[in-house]
Amino acid sequence: MNRQMTPEEYDLVILGSGVGSKLAAWTFAAQGRRVVVIERKYIGGSCPNIACMPSKNVIHSAKIASYLRHSAEFGIGRGNIAIDMGLVRKRKRRMVSASVDAHLEEFRKSGAELVLGSAQFVGARTVEARLLDGSTRTLRGKDVIIGAGTRAALESIPGLAEAQPLTHVEALELDEIPEHLIVIGGGYIGLEFAQAMRRFGSHVSIVDRNDRLMHREDEDVSTALASLFGDEGIELVLNARVREISGKSGEQVGLIIEQYGLNRILEGSHLLVAAGRIPNTEDLRLDLAGVEVTERGYIKVDERLKTTATGVWAVGEVAGSPQFTHISADDFRVVTSQLTGGDRVTTGRQVAFCLFTDPEFARIGLNETEAQKRGVRYRLFKMPMAEVLRAQTLSETKGFMKALVAPDSHCILGFTAVGVGAGEVMSAVQIAMLGKLPWMALRDAALTHPTLTEGLNALFWSAPAEAEALNSSIPSRRSVQPRDQPAVQVPFH
Repeated sequence: MNRQMTPEEYDLVILGSGVGSKLAAWTFAAQGRRVVVIERKYIGGSCPNIACMPSKNVIHSAKIASYLRHSAEFGIGRGNIAIDMGLVRKRKRRMVSASVDAHLEEFRKSGAELVLGSAQFVGARTVEARLLDGSTRTLRGKDVIIGAGTRAALESIPGLAEAQPLTHVEALELDEIPEHLIVIGGGYIGLEFAQAMRRFGSHVSIVDRNDRLMHREDEDVSTALASLFGDEGIELVLNARVREISGKSGEQVGLIIEQYGLNRILEGSHLLVAAGRIPNTEDLRLDLAGVEVTERGYIKVDERLKTTATGVWAVGEVAGSPQFTHISADDFRVVTSQLTGGDRVTTGRQVAFCLFTDPEFARIGLNETEAQKRGVRYRLFKMPMAEVLRAQTLSETKGFMKALVAPDSHCILGFTAVGVGAGEVMSAVQIAMLGKLPWMALRDAALTHPTLTEGLNALFWSAPAEAEALNSSIPSRRSVQPRDQPAVQVPFH
């Protein structure tokens, strides 16, 4: 093996090519700085290869399958539906391949060097890269950015490792429809895959240790999602602990589950584990660089994403940032600001998110649970999606939208929606929040008819007289609930 001891000098050495890392690489390399990126496997990171983008690709295929099964409701006859998971996978792979090619072109155009291999620190701001051909390179940067990401966590449940369960990575490569998929975990990944596989034709069971789905969200969100999944025939096994697993995923698996003090057995053909993430830090030898980690293994950073080592930064999930691609992109903005004389920080930034079930769940800012815990006063606007005219034209009226507004400043504190296009509608509210617009601006905006965003007109028409700051010729259609009243549980229609 060829070992190269004298460090090659770079302006910037980056570990990982996820969104925060690659944006930094392309930006600084295009400015003429010498930049090298070391990537173990997935060019462009998890998002375009094994996470966000391919999963949404497969989810859309499942939505088409659902449309076909319900086509008679739209006056369109159909014959028998046949799902070819091989072609579903092929479509996904085609998109991923095009994305990788686009990433390679961006590296070429920017001048950033891409090295395929694994890396670990050997000193301050110095890493050793082990290349795919077995050779090594020693690279030292004036600055170093760590964007090593996370991976699926596997709990220490007896029999789990031996069952060789699917994670989201393997689930995206299935070329067959599981007869009965058991999903451990009722978070984002688990819920999205559960619904998609059910729509492809699998029997699906979700096992979660909490007593309701998305347990950190308001109860009306959990109720809406539980109703949705129940309508689609997905079994929810809640308040449950998996004690032991037998068998092998892809053949037959059996789970011994403790639920409400009693044991039961749940059997299926495939097992998907979606019960959290762990950081990829254990093999980096961070101690040799003076980089400290938290008790859970995430890299310690301050609000400027500085680590405990001079000249070393961390971005994305490995730094403990919220696990969303758009937040990793914002981490890039923070680090870029620090490296170019600015002072952008992570504190106070908005963290919007969307669960891509059908319909979607999306939120920005405070929900009622958080507001009440913090003692924040608010006015609550809430209405069912059935009152959004565009939703009526689509025959997709399940869910609701609601907003929390400050009684005095009239600024929007938070927005939650479960419904068709919830993520897109949320983005309109987020922009209003960024601009610190009062809620009346959305009420009185001439939003295009009929669009889903137009529903914000109807939502904010419900202003009580004492909250009015602008006169409106449109009569109030619903009343607003003050903070000390319980939220109305709006059922799915």
